[in-house]
Amino acid sequence: MDCVFVGAGAVAKKYAQQFDEHTLTLAAVCDLDADRAGALATANDATAYTDVDAMLAAESVPLVVNLTSHGAHADVTARCLQADRHVFSEKPLALDADRARELLATAARRGLALGCAPINPYCDAQRHAAGLIGDGRLGPIQLGYAHAHVGRVTEWHDDPDPFLQVGPLYDGAVYPLSLLLSWFGPVERVRVADAVDIWPEREAKKPARAPHIETTLAFADGPVVRLTASFYAPHRSREFNSLELHGDDGSLYLADSGALAAERDTVQVGGSGRPYVAAPHPSPPQARNYLSGPERLAEAIRRGNRPDAGARRGGHVVAICNAIEAAAETGESVAVADCGVTKTAPTAPPIRPHSSPGNEGTARASARNAAIRLPPIGFGCSRYRDGEYVDRISSVATALDAGYRLLDSAELYGNESRIGDLLGSPGAPGREGIFLVSKVWNTNHGHVTEACEGSLAELGVDTLDCYMLHWPDSWAYQGPLRELAARPPAEQESLTFPTDEDGERATEPVSLPTAWRQLEELHDRGLTRTLGLCNVSLPELTTVAATARVMPAVVQVESHPYLPQMALVEACHDRGIRVMAHSPLSAPGLLEEPVLQEIGENHGVGPAAVVVAWQVQRGVVPIPASNDTEHIVDNLAAARLRLSPAERAQVAGLAGPDFER
Repeated sequence: MDCVFVGAGAVAKKYAQQFDEHTLTLAAVCDLDADRAGALATANDATAYTDVDAMLAAESVPLVVNLTSHGAHADVTARCLQADRHVFSEKPLALDADRARELLATAARRGLALGCAPINPYCDAQRHAAGLIGDGRLGPIQLGYAHAHVGRVTEWHDDPDPFLQVGPLYDGAVYPLSLLLSWFGPVERVRVADAVDIWPEREAKKPARAPHIETTLAFADGPVVRLTASFYAPHRSREFNSLELHGDDGSLYLADSGALAAERDTVQVGGSGRPYVAAPHPSPPQARNYLSGPERLAEAIRRGNRPDAGARRGGHVVAICNAIEAAAETGESVAVADCGVTKTAPTAPPIRPHSSPGNEGTARASARNAAIRLPPIGFGCSRYRDGEYVDRISSVATALDAGYRLLDSAELYGNESRIGDLLGSPGAPGREGIFLVSKVWNTNHGHVTEACEGSLAELGVDTLDCYMLHWPDSWAYQGPLRELAARPPAEQESLTFPTDEDGERATEPVSLPTAWRQLEELHDRGLTRTLGLCNVSLPELTTVAATARVMPAVVQVESHPYLPQMALVEACHDRGIRVMAHSPLSAPGLLEEPVLQEIGENHGVGPAAVVVAWQVQRGVVPIPASNDTEHIVDNLAAARLRLSPAERAQVAGLAGPDFER
């Protein structure tokens, strides 16, 4: 779709930089400054104009991108709507709430789309933050702190006059307000506001409106938020466009509410009583740019829609800013007019397998698209580390704060009751947001139902997302394995690794297909949504698949660059089976490999991140375990890293056919 720019200043240049990444094309540029219009038009093979009406008369382009100065937005948008053009406006939509409502009414009456910056509710970090809020980790959110430190525009902007005319509310506070409105709906009232006239005496140019404002806002359906908007506080200060939300059970910090891309530490979460931990987005990067807003509007127009949600949000932001100024002037609480803004309540994407109990007729499907949905990386809950048992519950809590939503548990680990206590505590992610795995130990292959019911009871859940055979071997039954972590290590060992009179492993004649049939009965009863196998070879997987009524959904094996399990992974993917990689980082010497260190240096990460990214890109879900907070965060962040084909080949080249522990 063709578009035209009205305004050819600094922000227009930023918009124009991204045309190669979008389907929009620039047909014309209009600016009162003929030289500016000509330069931008020439650079983009467009026509230059100095008069808006003349451009609208000459160009039949359907979409106008309004990039004029703050105070001119409303007038230019009105003229373009009257000419029956769809409009995307930079922020603010207007400087007066009544004028903003007039623009919305004009667009609706003429059947036109009207959009408004910022687009931050659709950006990567903000969507990730919404997911963390929506899965219940914070509990009900009742308090927030928002900052909009635009900084001293006379020091960092070539043309500070438009900024000084409108003040920090209409330029900076727009970012946190837009995001809060999208999550919690309209602001009902400005409880209190204070405008402070502070500005360096040395500056010749002075703000026309208060350069520093502090206010407290009451959302109709959400928290009370203290907002600080300032030209005086430098934009390089510790708080720039940050947003901090506090709930009954935890807190979330968003370093930049206007960020177009998500960095490792942009979002941080602190569970109740725990320090903040970075919560990196584990999905592939989806960075937005300035032109993403007009492009999004154009896509909707192509589909026959005429959206105005962004403009309604922008109109309500203007109404809030007007009310803040009124409250600061009168010293009284001020109600905020509603511009029909709607919220999109934060929700976490459901983490659930596609299959469910009772679908045995399709369970043998053998196609890649039958594979269950899993997070790109999981967290291993095993207590066995470096030859000894260690407490893992604090690290599991940290992992949940960081954003892990796949927990790999087992009755052998002995800590399922502690994990259950954690999942049942206030602020735990909602059950639908967690993919919970458990495994039956070798001594219980003849008592699978007992083992599964024990794990369910300890975890405090009704259904597992995947229940697995921990190993294909069947050993002598030693009774229920409950609360292993509470027993002395020697007793744990004797119960889980039984021996006969000769000191050899005590076994039982329970075949792999027989054990699998017991798992199928659990699936029939709805005690587990899917079934899986651990530590199996390809022939063993084939044996199970040959007679299975409910096909394995997951296979978990040791896998890392030394032991990539290529044949098994390929066979699983051909059958629509997901593969999890346990021990993905613990192979001796792996993280000292020069090739991993070199690749990591190229991306600014460590060797472990390279290994995790390699697994994720080949469709394998790594489940590393760690007690170190930085390692926990780094591993999750690595799921976002993208290696080149050449780099992936280098990692794969580390495979050793004779690797053994």
